[in-house]
Amino acid sequence: MGTPSQYTADVKGKVAVVTGGSRGIGFAIVKKFLENGARVILCGSRQETAERAVEKLKEENSEYPVSGIWPDLSNSSEIEDSFKRVKEEFGTIDILVNNAGISARDSIFNYKPEEFQKIMDLNVNSAFYCTKAVVEYMKEQEGGVILNTSSMVSIYGQPSGCGYPTSKFAINGMTKSLARELGKYHIRVNAVAPGVTNTDMVSSLPKEVIQPIIATIPLGRVGEPEDVANAFLYLASDMASYVSGEILSVDGA
Repeated sequence: MGTPSQYTADVKGKVAVVTGGSRGIGFAIVKKFLENGARVILCGSRQETAERAVEKLKEENSEYPVSGIWPDLSNSSEIEDSFKRVKEEFGTIDILVNNAGISARDSIFNYKPEEFQKIMDLNVNSAFYCTKAVVEYMKEQEGGVILNTSSMVSIYGQPSGCGYPTSKFAINGMTKSLARELGKYHIRVNAVAPGVTNTDMVSSLPKEVIQPIIATIPLGRVGEPEDVANAFLYLASDMASYVSGEILSVDGA
């Protein structure tokens, strides 16, 4: 372990697994890690989405050490098998990013229990399953980094669709608890809580919807996926070697 002055904000030589890595913020995280020296295995929801994302990255730089997997994130056994193959092929899993997630805007009056459960399954349960699948490896190698995607709505709530902020509040609790539990094994656990970010969902909103939102942001703009990816890079790197159990807001405030 180096001294703090020797630490750099890169992940050179590290092996990272990023769930929800085929688009949006997840894709930006994958690209940022690749640009800074990591080997990345991105998880897509389906084989075609994972392979398409890998192909897009290879078109940008054919030398990028990136590959795709597509386990069912609601199936703990399938996750364990996929991650075991990653460990066998690359020898280590240094970084896990639990980024996969879905949201909904249903009013509580119309919210179907099965839709609420879907959000819990992907946003919370899959993060637990993926974490459970890597912690033994990280313990054996005496260190690792686990990063979770939270959201500003875990702090402020939102006027409808209570399932999503509920799931992200749960992610915050998981992050803080695991940081306390795993610190003795030199495993750092943190989360990033993005604000309004220019993903496909936000860019499709009409101007009359997005402008009032922008007006509430002190920096006067929505975030870009790269803004969020930069935070993940920092937390994954040795620059954050003494940071654990934090929920880092990246929301323009």
